[in-house]
Amino acid sequence: MRVTAIVKKVLKELFRDKRTLAMIFLAPILVLWLMNVMFASNSSTNAKLAVVDVPHQVNKNLDKVDHVSIKKYTDRTQARKKLKQNKIDGVIYYHHNKYYVDYANTDSSKTALTKQALKAAITGQSITKMKSALTQSQKKLVKLSKQLAVIAQKNGMQVPAKPSAQKKPKQKKAKKAKIINKYYYGNSDTGFFNKIEPILVAFFIFLFVFLISGMALLKERTTGTLDRLLATPVKRSEIIYGYMISYGIVAVIQSIIIIGVTIWLLNIEVAGNVLWVILISILVAMVALAFGFLLSTIAESEFQMMQFIPLVVVPQIFFSGIIPLDSMANWVSYLGKILPLTYAGNALNQVILYGRGFESFAGDMLALLIFIVVLVALNIVGLKRYRKV
Repeated sequence: MRVTAIVKKVLKELFRDKRTLAMIFLAPILVLWLMNVMFASNSSTNAKLAVVDVPHQVNKNLDKVDHVSIKKYTDRTQARKKLKQNKIDGVIYYHHNKYYVDYANTDSSKTALTKQALKAAITGQSITKMKSALTQSQKKLVKLSKQLAVIAQKNGMQVPAKPSAQKKPKQKKAKKAKIINKYYYGNSDTGFFNKIEPILVAFFIFLFVFLISGMALLKERTTGTLDRLLATPVKRSEIIYGYMISYGIVAVIQSIIIIGVTIWLLNIEVAGNVLWVILISILVAMVALAFGFLLSTIAESEFQMMQFIPLVVVPQIFFSGIIPLDSMANWVSYLGKILPLTYAGNALNQVILYGRGFESFAGDMLALLIFIVVLVALNIVGLKRYRKV
């Protein structure tokens, strides 16, 4: 009976908490639906290649490979310029029986596809040459047999029964073409993890700072510390700025540690300036800090604060660039533009993978700054509900 009474009590409290019920039943549906939208998109790997002075048959074979498109260039320098601008995925240059291949290598799947396509194209060319040489040999053999037959008839000799058995002239074995690879980012061992690492850095910084800041301010509120502080003449803006600066210092240290581990322990190559990586990460941490403070003013307990993770944090990983948004419906791209991790992931990709300068990710940094300003303003307004005087 006592157990039954406890069960009834717990269930009654649970079903009265509409927010908890929504998290239990609706949040999994939302996350599963987002995963379906993300992973049901066109995930085929497509490689755009520039070819310079490549034999016609190899070009033809490359163009036949699924998900590979080629564009001919007359100048190797111009093709490499397009590669650096991220407009193509690789450059193939042929000279003296050697194929010089430059890979962007920011996506290991595209690098692998390019290697397979080139090998298949060269093999196809060799087979075509062998077929052509065999056809020519057969034609010469038929011509030779006819000539022998004519000579034999003139001299009253018996026509050879099997002209095909005549000894064939030895053909020189074609020298195998050599492939020389060059990687603009990483090396031959660079894998898929390198592609998503910049996004994961932004995600984990956001996640942990969000949790720490949200829980900290919530604890201040539930223990009465915040109420006592609000009872003083201290302005709400001063309280928010104080918390932002204090926890911001911790967030900065955390960001530097995560980046240090990523670069020196995990051996992730940074093509650009490491200082830009640190600055972008700090902006991400400040956005997470302000976000955590804002949601802590809404939550009534630590449990409710944890409930925001499936709604606020988890969906952002899907829109951060791990799966290209341009391969999805337009509305998905628009939704990604209102989430801070979309801008953080793109900015870090520009620095870490492509090694570009400030002008390429200035818009993303501006978007993160706007998020910080708006969230801080909302935090100041949000504290008004807790001020008694």
